[in-house]
Amino acid sequence: MVSEASEPDGSVGTTLKARSRGLVQPLWRARLDLARIPWWAVIVAIIGLYVGLGILASPRYREVFRFIIPGLRVTLQATFAAYGLALVIGLVVGLMRVSRNPVLYALSTLYVEIIRGIPMLVILLYAGFVISPRLRDTTAGAITLSDLQEAILGLAIGYGAYLAEVYRAGIESIHRGQMEAARSLGMTYMQAMRYVVLPQAIRVILPPLGNDFIAMLKDSSLVAVLAIPDLLQMGRLYISRTFRAFEGYNSVALLYLAMTLLLSLLVRWIERRWSLHGR
Repeated sequence: MVSEASEPDGSVGTTLKARSRGLVQPLWRARLDLARIPWWAVIVAIIGLYVGLGILASPRYREVFRFIIPGLRVTLQATFAAYGLALVIGLVVGLMRVSRNPVLYALSTLYVEIIRGIPMLVILLYAGFVISPRLRDTTAGAITLSDLQEAILGLAIGYGAYLAEVYRAGIESIHRGQMEAARSLGMTYMQAMRYVVLPQAIRVILPPLGNDFIAMLKDSSLVAVLAIPDLLQMGRLYISRTFRAFEGYNSVALLYLAMTLLLSLLVRWIERRWSLHGR
């Protein structure tokens, strides 16, 4: 218990308030820290651990995982490569979409509207059975794409249209005064876009970019139509050999779920880091 007579300057209650504040603040901080914990991820991790231990204890599931794990590398390779290429396509087309040049604007709008109106599966089939053979015939065999490269090209073309719209929306969200101020300092249009507008726009569009990355990871399962040994294709091969569809598709679904959850956490961490740097 704190005595009021212990105050040397007679300011009764000052020490009591300070000490009580010192006791209360940790409680509030503890509550805030608990609120920041992603409880949904904790629950999913506990369920995943329970399911994972059950799978590891099952010889049948261990056999499935040993068979389909090589497909995991192909899936990740296709996703990362296609997304990197789609980011470049989307940035170029997005800049064309905000350009005042009518030719660039018309070409970029044509690309976006056509690609967005075609299902991703059809785009992949075009890349594998139309674009790639035409490219090989036109160059007399000098450029021959592998099956994986065809899948990466198809995914990049498809997602490039969506990312272009994300870039366009981000650039247009930046106030026009930012561009005018940069141009008044003597920057060219591209310098102002590179050093002033795009750094701010990317911070705005980071969440949709992350969502598109996760969506591409799931859509990468469509490359199985090109007979690429990705995760789904390896699962289908296992099922066709053993007729164990339950274990095969369960394993494929669990691996996709684990990857998307990890990517979701990674995207949130990157968003938090960018928001901290932007303050």
